[in-house]
Amino acid sequence: MVKNLFIAFEGIDGCGKSTQVKLLVEKLRQSGHRVYVTCEPTGGPIGSIIRDIFNHRTEADHRTIAGLFVADRLDHLLNKKDGMLKMMEEGYTVITDRYYFSSYAYHGAHMPMDWVIESNSMSAGILRPDLNIYIDISPEVSMQRLHAGRSSMELYETMENLTRVRSKYFEAIEKLKLQEKIFITEGDRSPENIAAEIWAEVSRIESTASIKD
Repeated sequence: MVKNLFIAFEGIDGCGKSTQVKLLVEKLRQSGHRVYVTCEPTGGPIGSIIRDIFNHRTEADHRTIAGLFVADRLDHLLNKKDGMLKMMEEGYTVITDRYYFSSYAYHGAHMPMDWVIESNSMSAGILRPDLNIYIDISPEVSMQRLHAGRSSMELYETMENLTRVRSKYFEAIEKLKLQEKIFITEGDRSPENIAAEIWAEVSRIESTASIKD
């Protein structure tokens, strides 16, 4: 039997996470994994409030948004129906499109990052990824992709904010490099090249996990 993994995809908007999640799922299933794919914010009650804020249907302070993400993430982990912890315990490899590094970067751009990290410490203590995959693109490429695929922009999708968020991602990665397994890949390439690089890293993590068992 293959050992199930927990993998989080990260990056600024438009980096190609969704495409890479799909490509990785195909590879994992071919190698014998049962895979559960999820995302943040979730589709649950708290995640729905966050999405309303992002889509300008309601307003909230950045500190309130950060707190909502803390609550949504804990429900994402602990929900008895389909929480990530439950799916891991049932033997699924879980892939999430965004996890706590997204909070460190997006909320750390508007408040002290140490507070954001501390407020998410319970989630990190419950379930830390076997691998955080950060897909790096420039804010310029991000905005080009977003304008090409969208008719409207969400709350954080401005050049100024994405520039700060990208910087904060690297700040968080540097701060936590001894505690977290982080893989950085360049996102301004063909999806196939990125996927091959990600699969090589996931295979390495998988084989390391198997040896430990």
